[in-house]
Amino acid sequence: MSSPLLRSFCSLVTTFGSFSASRNKLVAQAAAVPHLCYLRQTMHYQTEERGHPNSTEYRIYFSKLIIISSLCQQDNDTPAKKPKKNDSEVLFNMVVEVPRWSNAKMEIATKEPLNPIKQDIKKGKLRYVANIFPHKGYIWNYGALPQTWENPNHIDKETKCCGDNDPIDVCDIGTEVCFPGQVIQVKILGILAMIDEGEMDWKVIAINAKDPDAKNLNNIEDVFNRRPGHLEATVDWFRKYKVPDGKPENHFGFNGQFQDKDFAVDIIKSTHEHWRALVQKQMNNGGIECKNISCCESPFKCSADEAKAVVQSVRISICC
Repeated sequence: MSSPLLRSFCSLVTTFGSFSASRNKLVAQAAAVPHLCYLRQTMHYQTEERGHPNSTEYRIYFSKLIIISSLCQQDNDTPAKKPKKNDSEVLFNMVVEVPRWSNAKMEIATKEPLNPIKQDIKKGKLRYVANIFPHKGYIWNYGALPQTWENPNHIDKETKCCGDNDPIDVCDIGTEVCFPGQVIQVKILGILAMIDEGEMDWKVIAINAKDPDAKNLNNIEDVFNRRPGHLEATVDWFRKYKVPDGKPENHFGFNGQFQDKDFAVDIIKSTHEHWRALVQKQMNNGGIECKNISCCESPFKCSADEAKAVVQSVRISICC
């Protein structure tokens, strides 16, 4: 029998179909309808797309999964964790924001009710990351772990930097190209301590548990051995990706060395405890919107009807 630690998030099963041409056709057909509302039904929850991709109005809502607030915890332990198949696996649920090889900077909107995914905006314009030679866009599926929060009031004892006020980021190095809003089980392999403009911005390295190579990758050293150059390219990408926008290179804790799986899990646990305090209103929320429909102990919990009203209130501009 699994322990409470392993049972903590078994209620979210992450079974999705692949992003297919038929889905593109449905979205195109729906685009002619005012207040576009495209539903993707899954085994345990839906995502609802409103607006058009590559527009300031575009949002992806989760009808049962709330990113910051997420699902109700029955145990006081770790977020989104799935039972291990063996002692070498540590699995978590990852919410994909950005597919590999794409440039649109999609992100969880932590300061909007219900935390949809949207494209980031800077100075009124949609943000796209530059291509960092020789790569095209993001070099992994990029996203976050639900039920985590890098607390801006917490000083990391190693780097002496505070958190960046976001869920903890994840780089999935699997071969499947995912889509925004997809939820996948990932196997934790290690972590990189990036420092972004003085803020702590951890980057978890993981692989899709369904990837054919997942069984061969059990720790960060395996990645170095079986994927030569991949981790070095990851450090180079994160160091330089803001330079084309006129910003300085990013820096790293631990001299840019990746930390192992156990270290990564400890960081995830820590960010989960900060998340719990956040949604239970035990600390300053840093501007984070914590409205949710399923966190039983949270004073921010709202009814399903209230949540539905939030989604329906999002006005959509329809192009002719």
